[in-house]
Amino acid sequence: MIVGEVAKFSENVLHPVWRVGDQGCKYDGNDVVTPPGWKEAYAQYVEGGWPTLPASAQYGGQEFPITLDTVKSEFCATANWTWFMYPMLSHGAVECMMAHASEDLKNMFLPKLVSGDWTGTMCLTEGHAGSDLGTIKTKAEPVGDGSYKISGTKIFISCGDADFSENIVHLVLAKLPNSPNGTKGISLFVVPKYMVKPDGSLDTSRKNALCVGIEHKMGIKGSATCVMAFEDSIGYLVGKENDGMRQMFSFMNTARLIVGVQGMGAAELSYQNALIYAKDRLAGRSPRGVQQPEKAADPIISQPDVRRMLLKLKAISEGGRCLVYHVALLEDQVRRATSAEEKHKAEAELGLLTPIVKAFLSETGFEVANDGLQVYGGHGYIGEWGMEQIVRDARIATLYEGTTGIQSMDLLGRKVMMDGGKALQAFCGDILSFCKKSTSPRAEVLTGLVKEWLALSAEIGGRMKKDPATLGSACVDFGFYSGYIVLAYMWLRMEEAASLKLQKNEGESDFLQAKIYTSQFYFNRLLPRTKSLAATVLAPTEDLMQIPEESFALE
Repeated sequence: MIVGEVAKFSENVLHPVWRVGDQGCKYDGNDVVTPPGWKEAYAQYVEGGWPTLPASAQYGGQEFPITLDTVKSEFCATANWTWFMYPMLSHGAVECMMAHASEDLKNMFLPKLVSGDWTGTMCLTEGHAGSDLGTIKTKAEPVGDGSYKISGTKIFISCGDADFSENIVHLVLAKLPNSPNGTKGISLFVVPKYMVKPDGSLDTSRKNALCVGIEHKMGIKGSATCVMAFEDSIGYLVGKENDGMRQMFSFMNTARLIVGVQGMGAAELSYQNALIYAKDRLAGRSPRGVQQPEKAADPIISQPDVRRMLLKLKAISEGGRCLVYHVALLEDQVRRATSAEEKHKAEAELGLLTPIVKAFLSETGFEVANDGLQVYGGHGYIGEWGMEQIVRDARIATLYEGTTGIQSMDLLGRKVMMDGGKALQAFCGDILSFCKKSTSPRAEVLTGLVKEWLALSAEIGGRMKKDPATLGSACVDFGFYSGYIVLAYMWLRMEEAASLKLQKNEGESDFLQAKIYTSQFYFNRLLPRTKSLAATVLAPTEDLMQIPEESFALE
């Protein structure tokens, strides 16, 4: 029932207002107005109780598994990603406060955040400090009553202001007086747009946090990307002083996984549209004989190159979906583990896969969204079809919540190397065990690649000890290499499940056979990219570092 209802909401409410979102938000110098129909859609979202699915019952949540909430996230993200950014960021704020805030702060803010009556954001970036948060200048001065005055300017704040909710709760990184330099001196504060009175009502006489402008962007125009000014804004410390970066990672890791869903959703939406178009569009004749002799031409889906693009879309969207739900199950295992050992194993695998989900699915989602546009030919470039909007909206996914380069450095430098490769070895052990039991001829291919994955990691680790530039030189290609192997594992599992059902005469045979065909396509057409990536991962750092800076000149 829940899955069916969120499907109806996504299809009948969210998707119809997706295209109009490209008109963007309006800022009148004081307030942000979202695109037509968006405020009303959000009201229906709240009325339906959708924000409450995974949250704690103590604060009004329903405590459903993350896996179920991910179904909601996938449907909403595919139907209208930009709109979904508003409740998605609120969910991240809830997760962060649940993990780190005091009971007083939780009681003040979580019930309204959980219900959706209030929305939430994270405020990290400053004009001079993009991903280098150790250099932020926003300051927090103790007032003496347990609160702080926050002063500074933050940029690129997604959903920093809107007409959706009564209040907006900003989680702001700032530095206290005499705090240590760098990221070790960052603290986290809750700063509401409107102050909350002792009786729980809002003081709307003045804004405590100000949106002073919105960015004009390539895509996701319906999300208000705000410049936020904090001018002696009252805030409350979350947890301990100088622990803000660790605390904010609770928010960022949630966002990173959802951005992976964004990439998968872009692939899925592009695929659905491209498939319909390819079946309807007539041009040329099939190379394997006339398909529709009564017509002047055959549908372009009969052309091998069009099928190649459609199968790429299918392989990435369905493979990405399997990976997204695999990770959601890990999140549930972490929350519901009955032993420390079970929890540690799930946490280690979740940590390993998070940068892969974020970087690989956002990159490949953007790539195949372009393939979907290509299926349309010149019509894909025309705004009325919506395909170019999918591409523009998907482009940001490789940038925010940590660029592909940053995610790749996290994967290789922290998740693989810092624990001596234990998390990678454990995950690879699971894949090898599965391959050993598999009856698919593709299991042998994956077995060889997993062993190569481990060998590459060991080789890079040795080189990093001798040359610090190795990490930055190898990490992005290593991230892509890892992503293709992880998705191969997902496809082999789907193929194995489909084959077993076919043997038992269970399920829809056409659907199951398509899984096997798509797995074969992935292994033959996409997985071989690992061959070139293995070579570039080990390419010498001097290829990048030997050329003098002056030689990059255009003269």
